[in-house]
Amino acid sequence: MARQGQARARAVEVVRARGHPNVRATHPTTLEITREEHLTPRGDCIVAVGADKGARDLSEAFKRAAREPGARITITIEVPARGLRAIIHARGHPSLTFEHPTDLVVRKSDFVCGRTVAIKADKAAKDLPREFVEALRDPGVEVLVRLEVS
Repeated sequence: MARQGQARARAVEVVRARGHPNVRATHPTTLEITREEHLTPRGDCIVAVGADKGARDLSEAFKRAAREPGARITITIEVPARGLRAIIHARGHPSLTFEHPTDLVVRKSDFVCGRTVAIKADKAAKDLPREFVEALRDPGVEVLVRLEVS
């Protein structure tokens, strides 16, 4: 049971991915996790590769909850082996389509496309602590991404 003042999770997704030597995490308005294995230095919003889910793979329960007016989405990105965690607070939107087969994109703006899983985020790739980004450059590190709608 949720404590007073805490919202109860309506839907949760966990995505497993890994780091990559080309993670730069310098994009000022977006953050992305991708199923793709390769990352060029131009992919400055990508923080993890080799994900086990893209936007279209998320559960119907998650998609439905994220589309509800007023949906709040908390994105927790963890590097368990290093004891590091970053938390991003964002919003859902009725126009989210979750169509993309490889990408999960979190945006500071309210732009929505098939890759978008959350909008109006309080952080983008460049806002992650640099110690965290350094850990994300290790191709052997597991990255866990928890998406929670409340």
